[in-house]
Amino acid sequence: MFLRKLKVSITKLILPFLFKLFQFLKSTSRVTNFFEEKRILQNNFYDFRPVINELLKSKKLIGLDVGAQGGFNSDVFFQTKYNKYFETIVVDPLMKDENNKMHDHVINKGLWSTKGLKKLNILSKRPGSSSMFEPNKDALKIYGFKEKDYHLFEIDKTEMVECDTLSSSLKSLKINNLDYLKIDTQGSELEILKGLGDYRPLLIKCEVQIFPMYKNSPYWTEVNNHIYQLNYILCDWKKIGSHATRTPAEMDMMFIPNFLTSAGKKLIKDNEKEFISLLLICGQIKLLKQISEIIDLKYTEYYKKIEDRYFN
Repeated sequence: MFLRKLKVSITKLILPFLFKLFQFLKSTSRVTNFFEEKRILQNNFYDFRPVINELLKSKKLIGLDVGAQGGFNSDVFFQTKYNKYFETIVVDPLMKDENNKMHDHVINKGLWSTKGLKKLNILSKRPGSSSMFEPNKDALKIYGFKEKDYHLFEIDKTEMVECDTLSSSLKSLKINNLDYLKIDTQGSELEILKGLGDYRPLLIKCEVQIFPMYKNSPYWTEVNNHIYQLNYILCDWKKIGSHATRTPAEMDMMFIPNFLTSAGKKLIKDNEKEFISLLLICGQIKLLKQISEIIDLKYTEYYKKIEDRYFN
């Protein structure tokens, strides 16, 4: 305890001098971003596979990746060594047939709040930015794009895509529950969430654009409000890319069931092993401990002594 306090005291003395040095070198932002990224990744030091093996045994987590350019967890939201614990479902109307075998289930159509045909704007030079909404080139400067790169956001062609609701699509695959839901669909997140039906994932990762990149796309507050009305609560976010605003223009947000409500508590308690596994996979150790104390989760022996390095 004494050594820890001593290290903290020394750090407090050194930091102001380092800050002035970084200011002089005009590198404050770069250094801050570097350390923040390292902080976010601190818990990647751990390998939770032995614990997850004990919790899940042979059971798989059901993971749905909507907008899966490159495959399930292609954005490496969590370390790929944990992919094996998921029964994977990917949704992408543009996915090539040869990639289908990489996943347990593939939905080769779009998702929306209702069934029907929707126009998809295809950006061949930047396929991951294809959207049901048209890009707004006036917004690109806020994201750090230079005018010479604006052509990447030109719509090369449009396709009419068959769409269905998330709920209907899962039922057609005979999937009765969902553990992890990731949505990255360039403005269509709200419409997809409206089609969730009775499914209640234990973890939702949703991309939101604080500064809209697409014309007439819903505001990020509408997406957040809808998720909150589904009885979820925000527990983490991570900025995406460059931005001219003092807050990120785009973020990945992570939601879990609101454990302070009876419905949220019941959802977690009915799926304790799955919930614990997901929070360990995402490195949310301190949060997991706090929730365990509040709603009396079991299996605390697997994680109660693990230190959350993010808070060091």
